[in-house]
Amino acid sequence: MTPFDEALRGVDRLFEQRSTETRAPSASYGVFTPGGLVHTGSTGAVAGSSPTADTIYRIASCTKSFTATVVLALRDAGQLGLDDPITRYIPAFEAVRLPTADSPVPTIRMLLTMSAGFPTDDPWGDRQESITDDELDALLGTGLRFDSIPGTTFAYSNLGYALLGRIISVVAGRPYRDVVTDTILRPLGLTSTGFVRPDDNSRLAIGHRRLDDEWESLPFSGPGGFSSIGGLFSTVTDLARWARWLASAFDGAVRDPSADDAARFVSSADHDGILSRSSRREMQQLQRFVPSVSASTGSPAGYGFGLFVEEVPGLGPVVSHSGGYPGFSAHMRWHAASGIGIIAFENATYAQVSVPAAATLHALLSEVGAVPAAEVWPETRVAQAAVDAAVRGASPLDPALVSPNVELDIPFTHRRRVWAEAIAAVGELEPASLPDRLTVDADAGESSQAPSHLRWRIVGDRGALRVEIRLTPEGTPRIQTLTVRPEHA
Repeated sequence: MTPFDEALRGVDRLFEQRSTETRAPSASYGVFTPGGLVHTGSTGAVAGSSPTADTIYRIASCTKSFTATVVLALRDAGQLGLDDPITRYIPAFEAVRLPTADSPVPTIRMLLTMSAGFPTDDPWGDRQESITDDELDALLGTGLRFDSIPGTTFAYSNLGYALLGRIISVVAGRPYRDVVTDTILRPLGLTSTGFVRPDDNSRLAIGHRRLDDEWESLPFSGPGGFSSIGGLFSTVTDLARWARWLASAFDGAVRDPSADDAARFVSSADHDGILSRSSRREMQQLQRFVPSVSASTGSPAGYGFGLFVEEVPGLGPVVSHSGGYPGFSAHMRWHAASGIGIIAFENATYAQVSVPAAATLHALLSEVGAVPAAEVWPETRVAQAAVDAAVRGASPLDPALVSPNVELDIPFTHRRRVWAEAIAAVGELEPASLPDRLTVDADAGESSQAPSHLRWRIVGDRGALRVEIRLTPEGTPRIQTLTVRPEHA
């Protein structure tokens, strides 16, 4: 059994343990990689049988990633601008009194990034799905309250995404739900995903809440003016395909510009025509800081466009979104660097399936060493060898490898004196033994922040030198930063 297979068994064990805690009548989950869905599991029962990867649950606010995708597709087509005021598309918003005389009218970007100034509104917003367009206009006509000046602060807002749904329908000239279906669901083959309760009850998870130690089933809300906040039904199979397509924007994200065009832009993902890789990456960048750590991981987090982004120590960016509706809890999460992710559903109010989903994914990533080793440019390795030899006094540093700013910043006569003092402090240096591959060797004390950057150690008998270089952005890169410091044992 491979480490990855063993890690997948750990995912099963965690969900099996959770099933004994009476969190929900059922759960369905799956793990995906760049190759697609590779593992599924479930607990409990739906319609008298164990759920499968094709059992249909409500995905609630995971829908917001679909809404954001359509907005960016319309932006890329030149049909709207992210910095357009929303009154351009929703005249009824003209009646809304802004919080201060100098407040800007909220823009599409503010709605996308949850920074339009509206109060957090989960319990209220979750019950508005069936509202009509006329009722939404009437709501705006009676005025809104603001928690902050638009464009200044993050606050999770379903109202903001409801307004995005209206903007989509206005720009496209047809209902929001039809636009999502035609733009995303059909092209990606998400045949079990939609805004209307499916007819096949044998595949449908019914939502529940826990009252007096009993499970009480809940009715479904119908589609309406708030469907863009969380109206979709889906399956583990479909949502994994959706999340994988989003995550594929990072496949081969950094490529050698000397490679031919065919190799440079090869992608493992189909359907880039729905939304380009660059726009999908834009969705998954921190656009607005969230002033609290992630409840799932304790890591700093932010909001992109319809997606949360966490910076997890040791893993880097992890992208996610949760969904919570009366009777349902959903979560999708993936690791940008490796493309490994998880989908999880439970059919109970406030079940918070995000907690086990995050824990299992992060444990899985750690078990299999999913974070790829950093790599540097070939020119960085050449520069390293030249600097290492120069510090040891074996050969002078070739001026062609060095940007003029290095001498202007600190003259080499001074640098060589500092190097000699550093070597005297750490003692006789061991013979050079530098890697001949581009992968950064952490076990040998190397580290890198980017392909143009490298730190390494030159070991002496009483300590070590810490050497650091950074190369220029020129087509033929040269050394622009060069530091040598003693690192005493």
